[in-house]
Amino acid sequence: MENRVFFPQAALDEWIVDGTVELDHGVLTILSEGRRYELAEAVLVVREVSGAGDMRDLVGRVKVLPILQRLGAELVETSMLLGEAAYDVEPGWVGTPVGPFAEYLASDARKQARGGTSGAEPRSDEEVLASSVARSG
Repeated sequence: MENRVFFPQAALDEWIVDGTVELDHGVLTILSEGRRYELAEAVLVVREVSGAGDMRDLVGRVKVLPILQRLGAELVETSMLLGEAAYDVEPGWVGTPVGPFAEYLASDARKQARGGTSGAEPRSDEEVLASSVARSG
């Protein structure tokens, strides 16, 4: 299974403004690392708020919009209705890494983004993201 990352919309907005990331034709690039992710619109289902129960076990999960629409979900900003249930959601995007992690580590794009600097090698996309966000914040 490929590693995917949820990017909250609010965080993406902040990172775009401060120059941490670049978004071009549905591909997000972390500028300091040269790591790229193909994006798909999604939500993080935060909690069920109607008392109808979470019959589909969605709370705590990230779901892309096409799947939710096939289920009959209606989304408005930070709310989602699905049947009798209502949920609070966090809008955002699911990012699927472009290429395998090992290929990324050896890529010219990464070397160029890092300006030839070395340092501890990240072991995962999570570490790439954590270090990039730490540098931007």
